[in-house]
Amino acid sequence: MQYNEILFQIDQGIATITLNRPDIRNAITGADMIAEVEKACKLVNEDFGIKALILTGADPAFSSGGNIKDMAAKKGMFSGTPAGIMENYRKNIQRIPLALHAVEVPTIAAVNGHAIGAGCDLALMCDMRIASQKAQFGETFLNVGLIPGDGGAYFLPRAVGMAMACELTFTGDVIDADRAYEIGLVNYVVEHKQLMTKTYGLASKIASKPPEALRMAKRLLYMGQNAVLPHLLEQSAAFQALCHSTEDHQEALAAMFAKGKPVFTGK
Repeated sequence: MQYNEILFQIDQGIATITLNRPDIRNAITGADMIAEVEKACKLVNEDFGIKALILTGADPAFSSGGNIKDMAAKKGMFSGTPAGIMENYRKNIQRIPLALHAVEVPTIAAVNGHAIGAGCDLALMCDMRIASQKAQFGETFLNVGLIPGDGGAYFLPRAVGMAMACELTFTGDVIDADRAYEIGLVNYVVEHKQLMTKTYGLASKIASKPPEALRMAKRLLYMGQNAVLPHLLEQSAAFQALCHSTEDHQEALAAMFAKGKPVFTGK
């Protein structure tokens, strides 16, 4: 697939999606942008050589979320009757949280600038977040008379807890990277020029792990958010039995006994 709205790269088992519409501050409500992000996520799942995914934006913004000009003009997905707009959300931007949430490898948002509205939620759709000191975050929907229409009400409380999610949503405040770190919204804050170095460093550390066990570990963590303990333990036992039978598990044990570094093959 040819990409016009994003850049998609794979390097040493790490895939990177870069939202590449700085002219509209990487707004994510355009049909082409949505389709390209969705397709890239699908390719990540299909390629077992990929072990981590980074999501970032072309400077100066991570993502401004919805295209405000289209909203004002009632164009694109913001056009039509209320019933039609509801269907537009389902068939357009809501495909992004479903696609990112379904990515089977660990995902990291490298937040290089403003992450506002749906852009903030986009960062939250990733498993981890690293913020540039230039980053700002805002769950700003109520400021323009809207609610989080893209899954923010699902992702935000899971990242920062219900009380803080309520404050951010109800006030519409925009917070800087340091405050985002204080409330647990991001894992790290770094100088802007160090953002991708830090992000690739974390992605590389993750990508060095056994790929089959890595995908199962991610799946298990998310199952644990909604499962009762007996069901999660049953699933854990099943996944663990699969891991015990892999060559990578034996390689890890052999390397440990030999005081060497394991080489994992995904078998």
